[in-house]
Amino acid sequence: MNRLRSILRTRSMLRNLALAAVMLGVAVSSADAAPKKDFKVAWSIYVGWMPWGYAADTGIVKKWADKYGITIEVKQFNDYVESINQYTAGSYDAVTITNMDALSIPAAGGVDTTAVVMGDFSNGNDAVILKGKSDLAAIKGQKVNLVEFSVSHYLLARALETKKLAEKDIKVVNTSDADLAAAYKTPEVTAVVTWNPIVAEILTAPDAKKVFDSSQIPGEIMDLMVANTQVVKDNPDFAKALVGIWYETIAKMQAGGADGKAAKEAMAKASGTDLAGFDSQLASTKLFDKPADAEAFTKSATVGKTMDRVRKFLFEKELLGKGAKSADAVGIELGDKTVLGDKANVKLRFDASYMDLAAKGKL
Repeated sequence: MNRLRSILRTRSMLRNLALAAVMLGVAVSSADAAPKKDFKVAWSIYVGWMPWGYAADTGIVKKWADKYGITIEVKQFNDYVESINQYTAGSYDAVTITNMDALSIPAAGGVDTTAVVMGDFSNGNDAVILKGKSDLAAIKGQKVNLVEFSVSHYLLARALETKKLAEKDIKVVNTSDADLAAAYKTPEVTAVVTWNPIVAEILTAPDAKKVFDSSQIPGEIMDLMVANTQVVKDNPDFAKALVGIWYETIAKMQAGGADGKAAKEAMAKASGTDLAGFDSQLASTKLFDKPADAEAFTKSATVGKTMDRVRKFLFEKELLGKGAKSADAVGIELGDKTVLGDKANVKLRFDASYMDLAAKGKL
């Protein structure tokens, strides 16, 4: 099991998502966005998101929901794409998602979305692998198997830049994440881009050479908990509960001794690996276990620089919504409240205020 951080996004799909967003907006408006008591959160399997399932299973979610007099249902999706679609359509109030997908799907689809938890960033979990070649430059002229329009596609673009190459210098072969490990074993596949645990599986082959990974672009592939902006605005206690759940669970996972080990073993088992495998994936993940650190990163220049790259990449791939005339089409409010793009159409927001409350012990 792993996180399918990808979508084959057709124009038809984007139209459907935009329509869903409009319908959601009408529903919210007609209900006058009244405060509510029951909330739904979607998450999918990935090392940095396993704490959400553990929190639900061990009563941490209920504890924080009870504190604020609300209920929170946390549901695991085996299909990452479907979890985002359900959130975008309004069936869920919050979802675990990468920064790129948050912009290209709900935000580009018209659903105003706020990142309330900066959970981690990939620090080696995503990689470019060549068969029998140790230099990234050797990728020129090769067919590269990856999940098209995913963070793997973005990682490839960033890797090519370092060798003054462009996508025209290679040929992307769209391949399901479920098929990548098997595809690598075939003679015709000589280059792949993917993420853990697939990376670890492929690298067991003697001829597999990792030539670039996400540790070389630190902070650019972020893993978030986002929520519908209107829901957060009308129900700040829901956002406070999400943040409280996250940091209590991370503290339990990071604790030394038997308790910490038991927590990680449970997460490892739920993700289809063992403790050693889970620890290996954690080692290539920059996990924000302290709210002050997460707040600082959210407000840092790194996020703005990254999102500027991401929005330009998505515009180039025609993934910023139908009719987008430039990368400015969808506004992005950063942690310092400055805006990238259209200030009249802000649809993705990085909000550090709830992490600040956690850092100050005011949840």
